Amino acid sequence: MTKAGKIELGLYLPQLGFTWDQFRERVQLADELGFETAWFMDHFYPPYLPAVDSFEAWTTISALAPVTRSIRLGHLVMCNPFRHPGLLAKMAASFDVISGGRLELGLGTGSIPREFGEFGIPRPSYRELAEQLDEAIQVMKSMFTRDMTNFAGKYYQLKDAPLAPKPLQKPWPPITIGGVGEKYTLPLVARHADWWNCPTNGGDKMERLIELLHAECKKIGRDPATLKLSEQAILVIVKDKSELEAAMVKARRHYGGPFYNLDTSAFIGAPDDIVRRLQARAKLGISRFMFFFHDRATPATLELFAKEVIAAFK
Repeated sequence: MTKAGKIELGLYLPQLGFTWDQFRERVQLADELGFETAWFMDHFYPPYLPAVDSFEAWTTISALAPVTRSIRLGHLVMCNPFRHPGLLAKMAASFDVISGGRLELGLGTGSIPREFGEFGIPRPSYRELAEQLDEAIQVMKSMFTRDMTNFAGKYYQLKDAPLAPKPLQKPWPPITIGGVGEKYTLPLVARHADWWNCPTNGGDKMERLIELLHAECKKIGRDPATLKLSEQAILVIVKDKSELEAAMVKARRHYGGPFYNLDTSAFIGAPDDIVRRLQARAKLGISRFMFFFHDRATPATLELFAKEVIAAFK
């Protein structure tokens, strides 16, 4: 087995199409096996699948916190217009305390336009969505660190707003902003994020996106080295190459759409292939990975990944 340096390996498991017991057991197993993070979606229903059962984002991680031990929990990513930032700051701080400091705070503007209209939530232009998120993060950072927050913005206004208790993680739970938008998202990342997450649709442009992101940091006087980089990707892992064809059939059924970039950005192969691909990505400065598993994280595949890939990075 190839030996490697330290990186963080996590699971992206949208909470859809499972019974609660099935879903909880997968996350608990990932926790036991040494996965460092588990990430979930923030939608009213699975995108384009309104008849499929799914669990609400914050209810999900709140139920998982007391039945897991060390795995960090978060969302890729929270939809900012769904919640006022004062409420979200309260939720985040409470969860961070309850979970023992295990919150990863993923934030975004929302990726499914039709979802807004269906639930009567105003959806302004992309520019306005970015401006709203910019203000929301300012509000939350203030609430996480100050006794009282006063904020007079274009979209949000707070007067002597308190927050107690504060989150355990200081100065705040790590903030991840995901996306590849060059006009609005990358500048937001440079201004506010602790982590940038490159989603599946950006994996084939990674080097260029990192260059642009570093340029945005330099524009505002931020050291690019203070911004950590992560990647969300499809993982097709098999014990033996003879199993790959069948695994790819499953992968295409779940992730065959153009957004996922299965053929150009996925991590595909036996464990040593995956380790080598991770090492190559780490050379670009990426230190955290969140994987969609090709078979939706069956126990056998989680165990294979832990034994052969996570072990290589310990």
